[in-house]
Amino acid sequence: MKNLFSPYSLMGLELKNRVVMPPMCQYSVTEKDGIATDWHYNHYVSRAIGGTGLVIVEMTDVEPDGRITDNDLGLWSDEQIPALARIVDAVHQHGAKIGIQIAHAGRKAEDAAVPVAPSAIAFDENYKTPRALSTDEVKQMVEKFRLAVRRAVQAGFDTIELHGAHGYLIHQFHSPLTNQRTDEYGQDLTLFGKEIIKAAKSEMPAEMPLILRISAKEYVEGGYDIEESIAFSKVYQEAGVDMFHISAGGEGQIAAAGRPGTHAAYQVPLARDIKQALNVPVIAVGRLDEPVLANAVIGNDEADLVAVGRGMLRNPFWTLEASVKLGHGGLIPPQLVNGFPRS
Repeated sequence: MKNLFSPYSLMGLELKNRVVMPPMCQYSVTEKDGIATDWHYNHYVSRAIGGTGLVIVEMTDVEPDGRITDNDLGLWSDEQIPALARIVDAVHQHGAKIGIQIAHAGRKAEDAAVPVAPSAIAFDENYKTPRALSTDEVKQMVEKFRLAVRRAVQAGFDTIELHGAHGYLIHQFHSPLTNQRTDEYGQDLTLFGKEIIKAAKSEMPAEMPLILRISAKEYVEGGYDIEESIAFSKVYQEAGVDMFHISAGGEGQIAAAGRPGTHAAYQVPLARDIKQALNVPVIAVGRLDEPVLANAVIGNDEADLVAVGRGMLRNPFWTLEASVKLGHGGLIPPQLVNGFPRS
């Protein structure tokens, strides 16, 4: 039977287990140049040493004003490639695979003098009102995503994840709450996402899978629900997405209506629904820190991979400890064996 420590393969991506470190912003770029630092190196490589099957580098932006803050990673310049390639090489040395999340914050770019978005609608009263992108600027933005993916491939990443969740730019385009355009990108809310997917695939090796992270439910009055997200995910799948990373929320204040529960695995039903409706591989995320629970998500075929966020922030060796708890030996590096129970 499949379990958390069963190998997994998708196209050319071969993982030793089904544990994923999801993208989590570190806000640790020190020179505000978008270049990864020693913090990023130690942060990601330690999780590879800790047994994680797939590490996904945090939200990395396609232009300076696309960052949440000026302390975020970027891939708008070739000068940003070497520091990321150094991380990739070290992660590979410790038996893990590594992806990177390519994104633009849109109206949630806190440090941009004037953020950009599909429409001139502020996230809330604490955020700046963005400027609506012109049609030509939207097309230029697609090109910026393409070039960022090209640089990620040059850095040696094993997979690419596009960030279409949590109220960032791709999400802003496919949400009717934030896209009130009248041009082609307003008439088809998925057009921007489709063009980015096709641009990304044009730069990726044929065997490299493309992941899209989505918010499957907005949890806000007037926002979309699972039925709508299944519909737009089918469009994105046809455009070239190979796997979906299923999260939720991000547009409007999540607490406004239908606030999601804080119980364990509260987003897993969304992942299961997408997986079943599209017959597509999915990553589940959201309060899955308990190894027995994470293992059950795989064993019950609710998701193909499980992302452990907060648990892995607290403990780089979460995967090794989970392997002991679940009775799957052999993962622990010999240098660390004495720190774990003999049985």
